[in-house]
Order: sequence, then C-alpha cells, then structure tokens
Amino acid sequence: MTPNQQNITTLETRFGRIAALKEEGIIRVRSIRYAHSERFKKPVAVEASLSLMIIPPERTPVCPQALSPLVEKMIGATPVESFEVDEATQYLSITRPEIISENEKLPVVVWIHGGSHEIGCGDLATADPSEWVKEQHVIVVAVSYRLGLFGFLGGDEKRPANLGLLDIIEALKWIKINIGDLGGDEKNITLLGQSSGGDAIAHLMISEGIEGLFQRLIIQSAPLGLRHKRQKMSAEFLKKTEVLKDETNVLKMMDEYGKFLPSIMKYGLKAAMPFGTQYGYFPLCKEEDSVEMWKKNAQKYDVLIGLNNDETAFYLKTSEALNKYFGKELGLKIIDKTVEKTTEFIYGNPARQFAQNLADAEGNVYLFRIHSKLKDNHIGASHCIDLPLIFGNESAWKSSEMLKDIPWSRIHENGKKLRALWAEFARTGKIIDTSERPEILELRKM
Repeated sequence: MTPNQQNITTLETRFGRIAALKEEGIIRVRSIRYAHSERFKKPVAVEASLSLMIIPPERTPVCPQALSPLVEKMIGATPVESFEVDEATQYLSITRPEIISENEKLPVVVWIHGGSHEIGCGDLATADPSEWVKEQHVIVVAVSYRLGLFGFLGGDEKRPANLGLLDIIEALKWIKINIGDLGGDEKNITLLGQSSGGDAIAHLMISEGIEGLFQRLIIQSAPLGLRHKRQKMSAEFLKKTEVLKDETNVLKMMDEYGKFLPSIMKYGLKAAMPFGTQYGYFPLCKEEDSVEMWKKNAQKYDVLIGLNNDETAFYLKTSEALNKYFGKELGLKIIDKTVEKTTEFIYGNPARQFAQNLADAEGNVYLFRIHSKLKDNHIGASHCIDLPLIFGNESAWKSSEMLKDIPWSRIHENGKKLRALWAEFARTGKIIDTSERPEILELRKM
C-alpha cells in the first residue's frame, strides 16, 4: 500500500477488513469499490466480504476523460501517471481523524466533485480534506462516479440516462450502511457538491430512492441556469455519439466525441455543458414538475447554497482571443459586464430562486456569496476559488493560475473560518449569528 508499512492499520467493518493509512493525525482509506457495472448498465452494489482484506489499487481509478487545458491552467496539472483509467468508476475514499472517542459519532460530509459531468474524480490533491478533517473533527467521504458518455448522456434502453446519478445514490447507500463502523454518524450526512457536483446533489433532492440517505446539502457554484430545456440537445448528442457506444478503446472514444460538439453549439450557452442530469428519466421527474418537487421536499433537508461573485471571470479574462480585442479600456469594461451578466444567468439568479423556492415552502435554507475583496486580483472570486478555501492543501495549488495574485496566507485565513462555518452547518443544519465569518463571505438565512 505504501513504502512505510508501519503506518498501515486495519479497520474492521461489516463490509470487510479494510487496509488504511495513518498519517499526521488522520486515517485515510482510498478507493473502496462500492459498486460495479457493465457499460451503459445500472450499478450493482458490491457485496460485503468479511473474510478478505480490502486493499486499495496502486493507482487511483478515474473515469475516461479528455484533459481540459483550461482546467489545467486554472487549477494545475493533473498527475496522470498516478491514475488508472476505469470506465466503471464506482469508488469512494474516506478521511477521518485518527483518534475518535469510544462511541463517538462524527458528522459525515460526502464530497461530490465537479467538472461539467465530464472530467474529474473524487481523489484529487486539490480536494484533499485532511486540513478540514483535523480542524473540525469530521469525516469526509469522496465519491467517484461515471462521467460523460458513460454516466451523463442517455435516453434509450441501450444507453440509459442519469447513470452517474445512480452511481452516487449507490455510494450513499454504502455510506449509510457502513460509515458507523468507521466512526461516522449515519443519521448526520451532508452532501457537498461543487459546480456540476452541486447540480447533481440538487437533483438528488428530487430523485427516487434517496429516502434517509442524507440530511443536508451544501451546493456550491451549481450551474442551475443551464438545466432548462436540454432535451433536444441531449437527444441529438446521443444520436451523434451512437457510433462510439461499442468502441473498446476508451481513449479513442474520448478523442472522437469531441468532434461532435460543434454541431450542438446551436443550442446556445447550455451547450458549454453537453453532459448532464436528464429530466424524465429515472430517477428524475419531468422538468415541468421539478420546482414543485423541490418545494415538496424542502422541509426534509437543510440547504446551504451559493456561488462565487465572479464565477465566469477565469474563462473570460484569461482568454487570449478575448484579450486580443477587449484587453484595453472600454474592452475591459465590456468583459467585466459580461462576467457579471453570465455569472448571474448561470449561477446567481438560479441560486437565489432555488433558495427562495425552498424558503417559500418553509425549508431551512441559507444563501451565500464569496467575494475577492482584493484590489489587485484581476480575476476576482472566480469559479473554483471555493475549493482551496474548503480543502486547503497549499502544495496542491501552487501552480494554479487562478491564485497567482492571492497570498496563500489570505486563502488559509479565510478558508479556516469558512471550513468552521461549513462544519457547523454539517453538524447542526444551522449557522448561528455569532459564528465568526470570513471577510470574503456574504451569508444570510432565507
């Protein structure tokens, strides 16, 4: 598992004996397979195996995906040599404090990563929860699930929709059954989703088969403005990619599907996220019923939802093409206005409306917005700026273009306070008025 064998411990659970790693005050379990699947088939839960030792693979399993030059620039280079491509990517990893009192049950935060339902995985150094776990004495479970062609594009019997969503539900069932053996409170589970991960967990609120699997949600930067009227686009994209469904070379599939993306650009801004949750297919209702379903379920869950103030800034302000024509004076004002308008359309207005709908139905809901507050920060509080605040891990973010004008001391100072607030919400479903706020955070109860 690691070169340092004395740091390995064995955890006894009803799922089986699990090999884990002790390091610097935490215990980490990597890449437990919670389900398995055949291509374009529903996930099947992995059965418990009390007689076998569960040992993580040497390399982290990751769903086949094409690297995004923009994400590589924004966040940093992906260490591809440490990953193993696996199209049935149903794995979860657990980070918990090393020392837990006898009979203590810790709040559980389940991390659902973003990446436009197309890229990413649960186990990335930029989302390593070690600092948060040690500071706030919580357990964090990171979930990997099928993406892109394998998980978020479907519409017929051969290629069902929402398989990635079904993977996440299967992971939540595993957590509900087994997390108590690892010191977690199975009755206090908070879903934390960022970007498309936020979109996924918002839709889990109205999915079939999720009763009792979680109690709270923290929805960060969900592109809910792109959720409407996607049916025609999805159907066309599904038809065009039909030629790839039986391709055995998954890397070739990743190269080939990109050739069809220009043909769906006619569908406007929503085509920037060609994969997604699909209404009218299990486990989701029809789109026209979605708002009423959220209102119907509003009192079942505590919700904390929000965004960053300048979500689209990185995409627009670091574009060489745009800066060539709009990089001076009036052009810069045009870009600033475009950032403001697109941020509100994709993230801001939908988050406020979502929160208001839940509040109108007497749900317990908080709305937040993260600002930059730095005069010399050209990009501002862009998409993904919440990740280093929540997860810390300075070394993982050292090559991030997004943070180049921000001292890490500022990220740490504000992040520590933000982690405390999010942990308070995970414990109780509330954030009291006297809790210390970071200066970059605007937060109100609806």
